[in-house]
Formats: sequence, structure tokens, C-alpha cells
Amino acid sequence: MIQAQKGTKDILPQESANWQKMEAAGLEVFSKAGFKEIRTPIFEATELFARGVGDSTDIVNKEMYTFEKSERSLTLRPENTAGVVRAYIEHGFHRLPQPVKLWYKGPMFRYERPQAGRQRQFHQIGVEMFGCAEPSADAEVINLAVKYLNNLGLNDLEIEINSLGCSECRKKYREAIKEVLKPYLAELCEDCNFRYEKNPLRILDCKVDSCKKIFEKEEIQKVILGDFICDDCKAHFDTVQEYLAALNIPYKRNKQLVRGLDYYNRTVFEIKSNNLGSQNAVCGGGRYDSLVETLGGATTPAVGWAMGMERLNSLIPQAVDSRLDAFVISQDTTQAIKFANELRNNGFSAEFDYSNKKFKKQLDKAAKAAKYAVILMDDEIKSNTVTIKNLDTSEQVNVSQNEYIKYLK
Repeated sequence: MIQAQKGTKDILPQESANWQKMEAAGLEVFSKAGFKEIRTPIFEATELFARGVGDSTDIVNKEMYTFEKSERSLTLRPENTAGVVRAYIEHGFHRLPQPVKLWYKGPMFRYERPQAGRQRQFHQIGVEMFGCAEPSADAEVINLAVKYLNNLGLNDLEIEINSLGCSECRKKYREAIKEVLKPYLAELCEDCNFRYEKNPLRILDCKVDSCKKIFEKEEIQKVILGDFICDDCKAHFDTVQEYLAALNIPYKRNKQLVRGLDYYNRTVFEIKSNNLGSQNAVCGGGRYDSLVETLGGATTPAVGWAMGMERLNSLIPQAVDSRLDAFVISQDTTQAIKFANELRNNGFSAEFDYSNKKFKKQLDKAAKAAKYAVILMDDEIKSNTVTIKNLDTSEQVNVSQNEYIKYLK
């Protein structure tokens, strides 16, 4: 038997209601703030991710699904920000009134060890805002993330924010981190040693316990907790915090928060749920003011976030009642087809028995599938009536065929 591949999962019919709920909530919340949906291809040129995500990241070095086709290197998207930026540049969105506000949903692909809430094919929902350098844009996207999670019934949230500063701030911070960690290189893991040269800030994102213990040393904490951001970056970050306070969004500053991708600058943030285990982040994002330029566009400030939908799905209540509104019971297939179609045309979900089984078998099937049975046996057809049975209470009523839709409504 051929089975689904490791790290992939079928979303079965009984689970689909929750996924539809997550997608519908995105459309509702984001469109109210003027965000438009964008759908980008599932595969892109490998160079897009190497340049955009960064060649010092685990994603580019270890996790991408890359293949050759007609002497071109293509990659299944491991995240969607780079693809949305490519679309922004390619379709001349810089000529539109700014900011350009976009949202997306869809599958991503990373070759990593499958675990709870994390698959090799997984799904993300996210927003991106281009063309606004003001701290109000940072606060806006954080607020949208909170509103979206609240819409799904998730309120037990912990929001962490930090500022990485501009390129000059980060340069000073990188040098300070390298200097203080240099004596401990032999004790740090292989990944941290690689990051030490490529992107030392990402060392702080290491999840290896032995490395985390080193970061807790007093002299290292002094550097981590130091303030390396310049006056302009500090003013930007202070204003973001003012706006979050005005929106009554509780948060805490985490100076060790750096995020896992190379393109972030200034504001970065994570939203965590206290209902998950150690892997408790449900949303991550921040500002990436240089990415559009890095990928060949004009200098364009940008900010956004993404959420893993598998993790969201594990947190939101599972849909209970996915039954049909009505099941038409009749041994006259013509009547059954006609009435099921009429019910659907009037906004009800309805089915009938395609095999035209005996009455009791049809009723048993209806009881499992629907809230109401619409019964059209010989007596009803002769008297031009319909028997409607409430399948939860077993109460039933006989009404005119001209009135049954009105009665159900």
C-alpha cells in the first residue's frame, strides 16, 4: 500500500471545517484593514530564497526541497515572504499608492524532523505591508495578528517584541556578540560555530540546551541585555510600544529575540500560546526594510508576519456539528432529486439516497447525516405534502409542499 510521505498529512473531511474556519477568519479580519489576498506559485527560482531568506539560515542550508529542471534550479517555497516580495517587484506594485497591504495562505515545504505541529509540508497564513517606514505599520500588523487569533477564540497569548536596530546597529551588536562568545566557541554546537562567522546574531536563536546555558553566563547576558540601537531606531521602537499600549495589547521586551531569518531589522516579534509545549510560538514576524532592494526592487520599507496553521489547528476548538441541514427520504428518485435541489437553491445543505433503499434504511442514514428528514413517501406525494422530522427530538410535522421551505427557514 502506498502511504502519505513522512512529514505530510491528509486533511480529512472531518477536519476541513477547522481549516475553512481559519481561512475565513483571515479573509474577515484582514480585509477589514484593507489587506488584499495574493496567491504566489508553490515553487520559485532557488536564487530567490538563497538571496532573500539568507544563506546562513538552516532553511537554505538544510531544509529546502530543491530540484533541477531544464538546467534551472527550482525550490518548493519554504516560506512566502520572499515570493510575495518577488511578486511586488515583478508586477510593479511600487507604482501603486503605498502602503500595499497583502495577505496569503497556503502550503510551504521544509525538510526537517516532523514533530507535533510541524510537518515537511505545512501551511502558513501571513500578512505583508510594503511602503510604510512608520512605527504605526509595525503596530498595525501586530494588532492584526492578535485580532486574527482572538477571532479564532485564542486569547491566552504572550507577545514578545525586540528591536534589532538598523544595519549599523546590528554591525556593532554582532561584533560585541562575537567578542564575548569567542572564548566559548569550542563548547558551542556545530550550527553555532557556523553562525559565528555568517550571522552571529542567530546564535541567540539556538535551541540546544548546552548553548542556552552558555548564553546565561553573566558576561554574555550583559552584552545581550545591552542597548546597541541608535537614537533613530530607539525612537522608532519606543513609538511602536506607545501604539501597542494605546491598543491595549500587552507585551514584554525580550532582548534575546532575533528571529530565524536574515532579512529582519528593527522591530521583531513573536506571539506565543500558553496552551502549547516548549514549541509554543504561533506567530513570528518583523520589519524587513532591505529585502525588496536585495531582490532587485527599489528601496522599500516592509513589515509582516506568518503563522503555522497546523499549530493553530491544534489550539482552536474542533468543529462538532458538520451535519447537513436536511436529508430527503423518498422512494421516487425523481422527487428526491427535485426536492434536494430545491433545498440547496434556498440555502440549505441537502442530500438524498442515490440507491433508493427501503424507508428504514434511508431514515437511519438521514439520522447520521442530517438535522432534519424531509419525507416524501407515497402518502405525501398523493396529498401534495411533506413530512419534516427533527432528527434530534424525533418530533415531526406534515406541511404543504408550498410551505415546507418557509417552515424549515
